Amino acid sequence: MAPLALSEILGVPVEEPAGTLHGRVREVTICPQEDRARIHGLVVRTSEGDRLLPREGIAAVTPRRVRAALPSAQWPAFAESEGMLLLDRDLLDQQIIDVHGRKVVRVNDVDLEQKPSNGGLVLRISEVDVGARGAVRRLLRGVVPSLLVERLVARIPPRIIPWDFVDLIETDPARRVKLKISHDRLGRLHPADIADIVEELSPAEREAVFETLDEEVAAEALEEVHPKLQVSIVESLDSDRAADIVEEMDPDAAANLLKDLPEETSEVILEEMAPYERQDVSELLQFEEDTAAGHMTTEFVAMPRTARVYDAIELLRHYEGGIETLSGIYVVGQARKLLGVVPLARMVLAPPNAQLGQLMVEPVACPAGAKEKEIFELFDKYNLLSLPVVDKSGSLTGVITADDVITLMRAKL
Repeated sequence: MAPLALSEILGVPVEEPAGTLHGRVREVTICPQEDRARIHGLVVRTSEGDRLLPREGIAAVTPRRVRAALPSAQWPAFAESEGMLLLDRDLLDQQIIDVHGRKVVRVNDVDLEQKPSNGGLVLRISEVDVGARGAVRRLLRGVVPSLLVERLVARIPPRIIPWDFVDLIETDPARRVKLKISHDRLGRLHPADIADIVEELSPAEREAVFETLDEEVAAEALEEVHPKLQVSIVESLDSDRAADIVEEMDPDAAANLLKDLPEETSEVILEEMAPYERQDVSELLQFEEDTAAGHMTTEFVAMPRTARVYDAIELLRHYEGGIETLSGIYVVGQARKLLGVVPLARMVLAPPNAQLGQLMVEPVACPAGAKEKEIFELFDKYNLLSLPVVDKSGSLTGVITADDVITLMRAKL
């Protein structure tokens, strides 16, 4: 059966089984908690008020009329619930997330597919139209004869997004729960892509997205967002939700964020964080932001020189920090004094029982008080992936990673 556009059926007459006209289509509804794509019913404006023609009562739909399989006496009065999505009101002209295209787009029309089923008709959302085709169809409908509209529209290249690639944005927390709107699809994208999408949204929409993303995904995405927007997003969240996200961030990124927040807000978030993560971040908050210590993370892998390769591999299997710090294993002595570094490639190629002290190379390190210019020069000169930071006694205190340096340099452009 031919596909239909939402704009083609809004306003069309609805006939009872006997052929009597009994109203016009005002809305098309879905209940995402039951079925994300299947049409739940048609809201019909009648002389007695709005009625709901349920999906099992729809016999046929064309751009000229809807034929009901049930007499109007069996159409219940329409009562909107929080779990119901109205396609005209809630989708047309609204922003959605195109997960496949990794961008925010505005809906110009909605395409419906129809299939016969047990003597009735099943209507489902197949895709959304975000191009000129849908906009022109809606603009000219009722002004220009429908045949002429369709001829014109047929010449316009379609810009459509399959419904399966769409993430809805609902700013009302109560409706989000009722509609079961989550951002699982969005959460599967790269954090940098999520950040780009979030930066296109309004403040209320950003909050809605970060309220529903998994904490770990939200933390990774937040690290990629511009620092000023980071502050805005965190301030919009409840303190417990903000703490859940911040404690999943790399400690250095979390510390930088908390430094940018009002002191009162930072203190509340720190109090809500788990003790271990709070301690790591609190230590980093003591350092000046434009020094090596102010840009380092305390997540890294360090072992004594007598440790063997199989010990290091086993430790890596249980490592929960960011993988960007794992360019090598740091070898330390007493009081965590930095002795050397074992590049991962060298360790993987070595016998399992080889000691790390036999494999380590001289490390390139910088003092905790080193300024940003010195950090940039070291990364550039030695083509580093990570740079260990040591205190005045030579003890390893943290690591600066290449992605942190890139972010820092980008902020200065």
